[in-house]
Amino acid sequence: MIILFLCFINQIVFSQTLKPELINKLIIETDNFIGFDALGDFYYTKENVFLKKTKLQLLEYKNLSLGKIYKIDIQNPLKIVLFYQDFNTIITLDNQLNETQKINFSDFENPINVSATGISSNNKLWVFNSFDNKIGLFNYLKKDYKSISVPISYSIKNYNSDFNNFYFIDENNKFYYCDIYGRILFLMKIPDFDQVSIINSGQIIYSKNNNLFLFDLKNNQNQKIEISEKTIENFCYKNQILTIFTIQEISNYKINLE
Repeated sequence: MIILFLCFINQIVFSQTLKPELINKLIIETDNFIGFDALGDFYYTKENVFLKKTKLQLLEYKNLSLGKIYKIDIQNPLKIVLFYQDFNTIITLDNQLNETQKINFSDFENPINVSATGISSNNKLWVFNSFDNKIGLFNYLKKDYKSISVPISYSIKNYNSDFNNFYFIDENNKFYYCDIYGRILFLMKIPDFDQVSIINSGQIIYSKNNNLFLFDLKNNQNQKIEISEKTIENFCYKNQILTIFTIQEISNYKINLE
């Protein structure tokens, strides 16, 4: 079932600039900063090696035989998900970065071609199967896959997920989400972006030309986020902390999005 929520407000409203509070700056040698967990441990990649930096140690996981790591989900630090798209494979890790499962979707009796994934609830993973263009749920304990949505007729440009929802943006910058029952809801078309962090169904943070913005879908409101960084390699948001990654360092800002 597809339920469409139509937005009749065409003009984006620009409002007052957000001025987050700088907490600290950290120097980390990394190619790509992934994020941090509730304990303050940092996750990043260096030369296609996945690393976790705690206050006491530096942990790493590498599996170069599977090629590039396309997506890393650290929502559950006890069940980290690494997606190797070139080999249609997902690796799960524990909090010490020990491999707990290797799932090759090409080995199944009815193969699945995974082009998007993330952790869901109840021992399941979100999976977008490009063979039938449907969103499904894969139970990694039972090795059981079930399609839950109707086919999607558009390409996914960017996506994110939480335990109950799979959020995605298509090639026309239209923003949708799918719940665990397979209902796909269209929210609205969002501004053009270079990079985007989907916070929830009502808010996104995006960058454009090295400027950072908070976009509130409910009010169709855009707010520029004032930061000192002139170039942005990557960024993430969690628990009122906005982290900016540049080539030289990582900056953490306190920001209230309510």
